[in-house]
Amino acid sequence: MPHYLSVGDVPPKRHTQHRDAGGRLRYEELMGEEGFSSDSSLLYHREIPSAITDARPWEVPGQGLIANHPLKPRHLALHSLWGDDDWRTTDAVTGRRLLLGNADVRISYAVTGAPSPYYRNGLGDECVYVESGTARVETVFGALTVRAGDYVVLPRATTHRWLPDGDLPLRLYCVEANSHIGPARRYLSRNGQLLEHAPFCERDLHGPTEPLLATGEDVDVLVKHRGPDGGILGTVFTQATHPFDVVGWDGCLYPYTFSVHDFEPLTGRVHQPPPVHQVFEAENFVVCNFVPRKVDYHPLAVPVPYYHSNVDSDEVMFYSGGDYEARKGSGIGQGSVSLHPGGHAHGPQPGAYERSIGADHFDELAVMVDTFRPLALGEGALAAEDPGYAWTWAGRGPAA
Repeated sequence: MPHYLSVGDVPPKRHTQHRDAGGRLRYEELMGEEGFSSDSSLLYHREIPSAITDARPWEVPGQGLIANHPLKPRHLALHSLWGDDDWRTTDAVTGRRLLLGNADVRISYAVTGAPSPYYRNGLGDECVYVESGTARVETVFGALTVRAGDYVVLPRATTHRWLPDGDLPLRLYCVEANSHIGPARRYLSRNGQLLEHAPFCERDLHGPTEPLLATGEDVDVLVKHRGPDGGILGTVFTQATHPFDVVGWDGCLYPYTFSVHDFEPLTGRVHQPPPVHQVFEAENFVVCNFVPRKVDYHPLAVPVPYYHSNVDSDEVMFYSGGDYEARKGSGIGQGSVSLHPGGHAHGPQPGAYERSIGADHFDELAVMVDTFRPLALGEGALAAEDPGYAWTWAGRGPAA
């Protein structure tokens, strides 16, 4: 959906000869969704983009999943997953630890300080939320500067790499789809413009502004791709020439950033349901965020969420800042993830319902993923779980 951009050197008309100053032809590549039936961009390479000199297997780490059984809510303390200095040698691609997943989405977490390899996700779009730190993300379209609070949306098959900045860890919450990720359709006009009722607009979406014009030979690119029966496979391609040799491109398909701080929250007299906090949608899941905001102003309002049963979805909340009122007393804090599965009623911790009465503002920052198929647990979830969370509403666990 991102609006049309033109970056670098492109010819006046598509699919026509485009030559450099010496008369040598550029090589045009169409990168498009849904065959030739949806958003696309045209990229102009110095060299042939499909030229490879080697292909060998890449064992994608830690993709195993086990069922959430017996069914129960879970709290994952993600900051416990890395030691004090382990992040310095971890990168944002091979260092991801899988938390939750199903056939539509995989959610991972990484704490990194090392440059990543060149990488391309051939399974679906990625939406990576930056919890803390800064980085430069180099892509075939150009570079993005990212910082805490940014969503980095990377279309399927975008070759890129992560380059962390500074001496602080780069903490990334990675949402990988098996489909495309874009703004909620109800925010869009029939021609794709963000409407007046949308909580953000095109000015808030930031794509690359100039090509990288990289040179080099025999560049390895890690590619995650589809295997038989829905499995995930990995291949390392050795590209004959540098994949970032693009001199220019134009179109409506490209990576971009959106800052959570540019999301304008919608409020009301009584508690508003989660869809008002939605940012993105994909096939069988949505992404919402909860930002600092004024809360309900009916004189009898109860500002924290009412108890609710997720009949059709699993709810995953990543707590990335502020003071989340509804979860006080549960052990949840900065860097926590809660999983509240379909089939189980959930809501505020004991005491939060009463304490919220009279509040006029919440200072909280969280990213929520709601899925429409049940989520299974990955290696990272099992390593980071707080085993007592499910019993915090009752104040006691199972009888001995």
